[in-house]
Amino acid sequence: AAAADPDVLAIKQTLYRTGDDRRLLGALRTAAENGKQVVALIELKARFDEQRNISWARQLERAGAHVVYGVSGLKVHAKVTLVIRREEGRLRSYVHVGTGNYNAKTARLYTDLSLLSANEELGTDVAQLFNHLTGYAEAEYGRLLVAPDTARSGLLDWLQAVSKQAQAGQPAWASIKINQLTDPAMIDGIYRASQAGVKIDLMIRGVCCLRPGVPGLSENVRVHSLLGRYLEHARVYAFGYGPHGQETAQVYVGSADWMSRNLDRRVEVLAPVSDPLHKQGVLDLVAAEWADTRGSWALGPDGVYRKLPGDLSAQEAFMRARG
Repeated sequence: AAAADPDVLAIKQTLYRTGDDRRLLGALRTAAENGKQVVALIELKARFDEQRNISWARQLERAGAHVVYGVSGLKVHAKVTLVIRREEGRLRSYVHVGTGNYNAKTARLYTDLSLLSANEELGTDVAQLFNHLTGYAEAEYGRLLVAPDTARSGLLDWLQAVSKQAQAGQPAWASIKINQLTDPAMIDGIYRASQAGVKIDLMIRGVCCLRPGVPGLSENVRVHSLLGRYLEHARVYAFGYGPHGQETAQVYVGSADWMSRNLDRRVEVLAPVSDPLHKQGVLDLVAAEWADTRGSWALGPDGVYRKLPGDLSAQEAFMRARG
């Protein structure tokens, strides 16, 4: 729609795994041919997709798009789109931040979350991100957490913030849903928060290098791994105090696992969810997955995963609700 809209002036997008579906890249090519400013940041180091990405990059260049081939020393793993549109005599920004790639095939196989927003502060942040990635300017972010610049410090700051609430006698909690947890500093941050009294739920599909439930270290931490018909791929980072609801919660969605490579050697974007209804929806989604028993495994303090008894499937419940 943006490619054909005469009021759209620019489309900027990061592309990590594009897949074989021609619709997305075709739309960008059409936008460039229609005279819009098109910026495509195509990651040439996307494993197994290198040749496909090179082919798409050449086609976009021939159509007149500005193609950026990654960033020196970093892999661009963020999933971000910016559309700039002329409305009522001024420019308005529309932003998309996702947890999954712009890939039609994996979109049918993975569970992911997307944030679509016209928030001016988010639009400014994403515009700064693209200016930075294309080499035009340094960036300062007001709302986004961006690796390798501010994501690690921002996440640790939120763990410290809920720790202070717990030490002051407030019920405090953190709920994290990611694919992998291997980064030593983030693990230490979770241990410190647990020792401060923060109740921490970790939904980690893959590798987890933390031991939950260890007395004096992580007795306030639970770890589940959820497997199902679809690959659990979304990332959610939520921190709060008081009742486990959206009123006091800070909720982010984004592309980063808690691994050293993601936080230090990749460009990742985490966006805040501000709308109360959407924020509660994300928290409810994660809570539903914690209620899952069909595909869930609990990690014990001995490092052993044990299958939970029962036949309640969160993925099946989501599919029924969608139907």
